Amino acid sequence: MTVARSVALFVVAALFEIGGAWLVWQGIREHKGWIWIGAGAIALGLYGVVATWQHDDDFGRVLAAYGGVFVAGSIAWGMVADGYRPDRFDVVGALVCLAGMAVIMYAPRGH
Repeated sequence: MTVARSVALFVVAALFEIGGAWLVWQGIREHKGWIWIGAGAIALGLYGVVATWQHDDDFGRVLAAYGGVFVAGSIAWGMVADGYRPDRFDVVGALVCLAGMAVIMYAPRGH
């Protein structure tokens, strides 16, 4: 699997997980109802499916690496969906998380 395909899978997984969590949030916190909550639950389930498509067989590694994508993706989602404006510490923190993701997932290993 190429790094580009792996990154694309992380992005798709992030859309499902962050989008699903956002839908649940909207359903409960913004009183939009059970349809939003149900759609969010489905999206969260799809996130779990997409995560299994990564080439690495180590669940812990894939989910740990995905954590960096989740952090950066959550900030981006908040900017687009809710008008959130990150400060420089948010941006630096997200970049650190993405760097950690790259080390965890794509460092050369001698297997």
